[in-house]
Amino acid sequence: MSINKTYAVLGLGRYGTAVAEELVNNGAEVLAVDIDQNNVNNASLNIPLCKCADVTDAEVIEKLGISNIDVAIVAMANNLEASVLATSLCKEAGVKTVIAKCGSELHSKILYNVGADRVIFPEKESGKRLARTLLTAGFSEMIELSDKISMVEFEVRDEWVGKNLVDLQLRKKYSINVVAICEGENISTAFDPHEPFKKGMRLIVIAETQKLQKLK
Repeated sequence: MSINKTYAVLGLGRYGTAVAEELVNNGAEVLAVDIDQNNVNNASLNIPLCKCADVTDAEVIEKLGISNIDVAIVAMANNLEASVLATSLCKEAGVKTVIAKCGSELHSKILYNVGADRVIFPEKESGKRLARTLLTAGFSEMIELSDKISMVEFEVRDEWVGKNLVDLQLRKKYSINVVAICEGENISTAFDPHEPFKKGMRLIVIAETQKLQKLK
């Protein structure tokens, strides 16, 4: 998942709004939906595309174009029936990845049974953190060092093979700082910036979380 995917956030309570705003702030295309007009009005201050609609209705799901969405986040844990119906309808519409917020272990099991690909317990994972995880997915490892700075590990791109750090100017081009180079089980922090990259090498870099999108 990444900034290039489209997202739908269904349910604009505090959690859903936090997810949607973080995605929007990082340049993602987001459709935000809630049945409560007040929630929609409040969310629309920071989220460009907000709709007031009942996402437990199959016809509404079709009209909203949910079938064209890559990732749907169902953030209605306070309403078991609504979250289960919305999750099921999203999967029926063909949404590849449906992430649902749940309120209990039983709720979690039901959501998985109706097709949820991932279930989130809000007390364990904040809305902002979920959004950042979605946006930076694709890295083999990610550690948040602070609200703005992350350390990630990823494999050297094919087009970088045979080139070195001096050639690539990664700091200038992508605003990332390479702190280690891994080859097999070996991890080196004292690396030669002129040594060409080999296929299968991995880089450990530190950067502003938002800047990591440049690598997508």
